[in-house]
Amino acid sequence: MAYFAGAARFLLLTAVGITGNPSTANAASGWRSDLDWAALTSKLSSSASLIDTSYDNYAAECGPEFYQPSPTNHALIDQPSGMCLPHLMLGWEMSWARPSENGHLNQTFNQAFEDLILKPPADFQSWLVDPTNPRLNLPSKVLFPVVASDVVAAVNFAKENGLEISVKNSGHSYQGASSKKNTLLLNMNRYTHYAPTGITNCDTSSIAVPSWVAEDLSNQACLLSFAKNKSSLIRVGGGENFDKVYRAVIAANEKEGYKYHVVGGGAGTSSDKISRVCNDNTVGWSWQGGLAGTTGGRLYGFGVDQVVQLEMVLPNGAHVKFGPTDWEDASAEGFTVPRTKLVSGVCRSNPDEHDEEKWIWERCPEDFDIDFNDLWFAVRGGGGGTWGVVTSVLLQLHDYLPLSPYAFNLPPSEECSAIAPQFEEFKAHYYISAPYLLNVTKEHSFACGSSDEQTFVWCYGDDDVKQAWTRFLDMNNSTDPTKAASCLGSIPGVPGYAELLLADANDRFPGKVPDSPVPAPLGNPFAHVLVPQSWLDESEENIKTVLENATNTPYYAFGGAAGSGSDQANSLSQAHRDAGFMLSLLFTADDEANFWGNLFPEMFDISDKTNFPPVFGSNHAGFLTTGPLKEDWTKPCPREWTFEERREKCISFQEAIYGTERLARLEAIKKAVDPHFIFNCMNCIGNNLSEASKSEDEKDDESSSAEIGPPLGNSSDADEPSGASFVSSFVTAISTTAVYLLIHNV
Repeated sequence: MAYFAGAARFLLLTAVGITGNPSTANAASGWRSDLDWAALTSKLSSSASLIDTSYDNYAAECGPEFYQPSPTNHALIDQPSGMCLPHLMLGWEMSWARPSENGHLNQTFNQAFEDLILKPPADFQSWLVDPTNPRLNLPSKVLFPVVASDVVAAVNFAKENGLEISVKNSGHSYQGASSKKNTLLLNMNRYTHYAPTGITNCDTSSIAVPSWVAEDLSNQACLLSFAKNKSSLIRVGGGENFDKVYRAVIAANEKEGYKYHVVGGGAGTSSDKISRVCNDNTVGWSWQGGLAGTTGGRLYGFGVDQVVQLEMVLPNGAHVKFGPTDWEDASAEGFTVPRTKLVSGVCRSNPDEHDEEKWIWERCPEDFDIDFNDLWFAVRGGGGGTWGVVTSVLLQLHDYLPLSPYAFNLPPSEECSAIAPQFEEFKAHYYISAPYLLNVTKEHSFACGSSDEQTFVWCYGDDDVKQAWTRFLDMNNSTDPTKAASCLGSIPGVPGYAELLLADANDRFPGKVPDSPVPAPLGNPFAHVLVPQSWLDESEENIKTVLENATNTPYYAFGGAAGSGSDQANSLSQAHRDAGFMLSLLFTADDEANFWGNLFPEMFDISDKTNFPPVFGSNHAGFLTTGPLKEDWTKPCPREWTFEERREKCISFQEAIYGTERLARLEAIKKAVDPHFIFNCMNCIGNNLSEASKSEDEKDDESSSAEIGPPLGNSSDADEPSGASFVSSFVTAISTTAVYLLIHNV
């Protein structure tokens, strides 16, 4: 079997290793050749580049990385076309290459599940290698902006010519929100890097007017930080992922003595998703919520809670900067940060200026009709790819606390593997249910967290994990408590999370924070449930029930400041704030029937039949995620239905994440901020709206848009890349079995 897998991978590597280099955009050829692309190029900075791309580039540049001995997203991010994605199948709509002329609407969930999860059919190989496959979801024009004016020029060009824009950095989105055919892709990877010199230490001398916010917001971030009893910030660019942010903080700590702690994602290439507003980099992670089980999220809150000020280019082409300018103490209500009362913003009056030192921030013009309060709410938690392009963000830094990491069953042994279920039960007690039974204070419990893998526990400051583990074993009458206690070991001498990751850096990219998970052909297909803390508190039996039904390890990034660290002006669902942990309870049809029929009615309040509650976590939601039947929330959406039936009769992906009320507000904001739906990524806010429900302004403009060029998302056959010259050799090289091994990473 090992030989066969190796041979299959060789064939796949050969198949995707086709030469194909991106070329500088040519106005006379390529996608939408009817448009004056030279006019856009003339407005770009000297370092920006606009290129033509095709399926050839995706096959040649991206495919081979998935079969490297040590694959990494660092290699994918740096490919010249800017098209690569962390999951190869994201290059097709719904990560599903089966041909369809109407977006799979006439095909069933069962068919997708069989093709992608169970066993690909004999035709699967031909679908993958067909450059004319209608399900390919790759852009044909890519712009690499370097400064904000490049982004402004691109957005204005798209607006004037009836184009859609997609945005990416690493492409870290299980939904495929970072790539879309018939769009102008803004790849933010080469955008200005601010983090290396972006740390600000606030003091009264750095604030022009200590008692109130200046009109240009120059002191806003520091004043808000002081209100949070913090004094340090870091500015992160729209193309910077956590590798760059973590290394910037490490460099500052090594230079100044360890002072700073940043709350971030678990992987170096998870993008804060800043720009895809989320570009999918450092802040994109934040816009989806930002789970920080490894970096102190239970001490300091979610990613959305770290944002102090935003700078972005809106769908109307305005370059804006905004953040809270009025707040009030909310400690009496149990919150650890002030409640935001008012958000204000400024506009750049010289948006064509490339030199940032010459930027002028002023009051927005009278005809500027965007509500900054709504925008602040929507961007922080409302997902990426739909509100505009974030060009930079100011994130809160916290005082440094020493890291105490613990590893279970490392290196693996039979004895420790045998008690893995007990270790999961221990973590549930330590984190959420009964730390007091283990002589653990809430403060020590909240200082620790874990991602959705079994091995590690990450603690900051004082903790008593080892003592609690020993006590747990004693309480549960372990047959050999001394030996069992040794299954959990500490990792000494590590100053921080990123420093530990760097010790295990990929040999091909030394000095860069490694990614996890590494590139894989297929991403997570389903969503994870936010299990309410209140339900877990009802009985020990509830905890045992979900652990027994789970298909993965719980994600412990909830509780503590994850609930109390909100400014009460963000769109992250209340289910995130109220959760004890997040885990997968949905995979098979039986799993779905059990969850919606038995667990869901117990966990969530479903008494108001007009208000579906938020259920799923947004950060890890997969591309096949759907809620239950609209007419009966205790029944799963039938898998034998077509996707058209499921869309019509089942709770949508967005509603299952945000809930009915919050989704309605977000969709209203979307229509106000982006009435022409220039940003319309997969499963993003507004993406599921029917044409009839979109704004009247957009409808009124359809006739004028039609005069400019083809309707949004359409192009003539002549604009499609052919790639036919290499199809036959590609098909010859690849086998059905090899495709199966590709999908399942055998």
